[in-house]
Amino acid sequence: MVLMSAGDASVASPRIPVRSEVDPCNTWDLTKLFPHTEAWYEGLAEYEKQAERIPSFRATLGISPESLADYLDFSKTLGLLEERLNYYSDLRQTEDEGDNAARTMTGRFLMAAAQAQAAASWAVPEIQAIPDPVMERFLAHPRLEEYRVYLKKLLRYKPYILSDREERLLALHAEGENLASDAFSVLTNVDLEFGVLDTPEGKRPLSQSTWSVFMEHPDRDVRRRAYEAFYQRFDAHKTTLAALYAGSVKQDVIKARIRGFPSARAQHLFPDAVPETVYDNLISTVSANLAPLHRYYRLRKQALGVDTVRHYDVYAPLIPKAVTQIPWNEAVDLISAALRPLGEEYVSVLRAGLLGRWADRYENKGKRSGAFSAGSYQGDPYILMNYKEDSIRDVFTLAHEGGHSMHSWYSARSNPFMHYGYTIFEAEVASTFNEELLFRYLNTTAASPELARYGINKRADDLVATLYRQTMFAEFEQRTHALEEAGTPLTVEVLRAEYRALLTKYFGPDMVLEETSDLEGLRIPHFYRAFYVYKYATGISAALALAERVLSGGEQERQDYFTFLRSGGSRFPMESLKLAGVDMASPAPVESACAVFAKLVSAIAEGFS
Repeated sequence: MVLMSAGDASVASPRIPVRSEVDPCNTWDLTKLFPHTEAWYEGLAEYEKQAERIPSFRATLGISPESLADYLDFSKTLGLLEERLNYYSDLRQTEDEGDNAARTMTGRFLMAAAQAQAAASWAVPEIQAIPDPVMERFLAHPRLEEYRVYLKKLLRYKPYILSDREERLLALHAEGENLASDAFSVLTNVDLEFGVLDTPEGKRPLSQSTWSVFMEHPDRDVRRRAYEAFYQRFDAHKTTLAALYAGSVKQDVIKARIRGFPSARAQHLFPDAVPETVYDNLISTVSANLAPLHRYYRLRKQALGVDTVRHYDVYAPLIPKAVTQIPWNEAVDLISAALRPLGEEYVSVLRAGLLGRWADRYENKGKRSGAFSAGSYQGDPYILMNYKEDSIRDVFTLAHEGGHSMHSWYSARSNPFMHYGYTIFEAEVASTFNEELLFRYLNTTAASPELARYGINKRADDLVATLYRQTMFAEFEQRTHALEEAGTPLTVEVLRAEYRALLTKYFGPDMVLEETSDLEGLRIPHFYRAFYVYKYATGISAALALAERVLSGGEQERQDYFTFLRSGGSRFPMESLKLAGVDMASPAPVESACAVFAKLVSAIAEGFS
């Protein structure tokens, strides 16, 4: 690893290669899903052929445990093929979003899957209609052993399952449920043009993708002009944006009422069996611990040398960026060393995957931005990266996605297909856990004081983004859905007022908000996936608690963590995390996470004293 000061970085950006120019060694190997595209189309044809058998099982599921098992065996086989088809086509499309062949595959698959879903819409109501005493007898049969967890989870929905006809209507309607989200995405990512800004480095385009780069620019005037230009475009479309979000909230409320849930929030928390008190505890605990966050923003005034801190100052670097050169293999070495407390198997499997072909490593033209892990039952737990050697943040991202992939690796090897999938509530624990171990390792082995300071500041920024900001988002979602359920129309004025009140609460008295600051609430794509963002905040709270427990404990604490990784979908998330050693029904993990942030802020303050 070569460390340079920010001023030493003068490497010219290379031309972004097209996909065909990328060395296959730096790409993921999808042949574990299908050996080639022709085989995928053969698989799709087989899927469509097998889906035609779905109606033949109708009115048979309650006859005997064997007949129910026959259908579930068929459903599992069809589901395995469906997952392979889905992952292969989707991953191919992310390699190059402009590849028409890949987009055609994705479209063909989605149409076939929607038809199969509609054809099978009778199955869940038919299983639910089996009398409880009969189902208890069925569940004791050996043929249903691998489906017991799946069936017991399914039976929880019994009070909310409708008739065959109603379920079919809802299934047919499902394709249109994402219209508000899709329209929002097209408007904000395609139709909105933000122009070009003059910067000390020359003219630079402003876009959704480059927004964060401008907000991190060291020149305050560049940040201000970018902020004003950006929100000017959102201001011009604020009524449309408000209508789209209001429509999405209304859809959530209507679906909850159709199925008989007491609220939209209750419906969204039900699949994970997460009590609503967990959501409430998160908001109340974070709200009681805003003092360190307000101190953090006061420090920004000092660090930036300004009289007032404004909304466009919140992402500006507090210290000069520690620019590093960390090639991929060295990043894997760093991550392997940091994760050594998890044992030989974990490290060796992840290391082999990262040095092998689990990951699609570098940017190419048309490739999806960002990073993700896509773990399936039969393929590798694939990782998409756009790795840059001069970004220490990308090393943390790789550790994060590696945590997801190893979670998938253990889940798939420890559970039957029908319930191997873990929840999003749990997913962010395994990924953030790895980041915390990497942070602690670098903090004790940093090549320079500058890199150590950068690590502390980065960790604090991560907690702001994940613990505090996501909780603010969660509180906004709670407020907007409650207003809709109470009959208050979600006009642009109502939405902006609610969001501005939260900005004032979370940023504190030292923040000067712009007139357009509350438009931020109309541009967050996560809001179109309701009651999802709170899981980031609970996830990082659980991860910090478990990292401390594993690092300060012994073999038992390590094995408790692996019990969590192996749980998959065999337990509800609250139960699997409690077995690992953290009780998310208690506010204690969130309080501890807030305390960790407070210590980081104190360390940052010492650096400026």
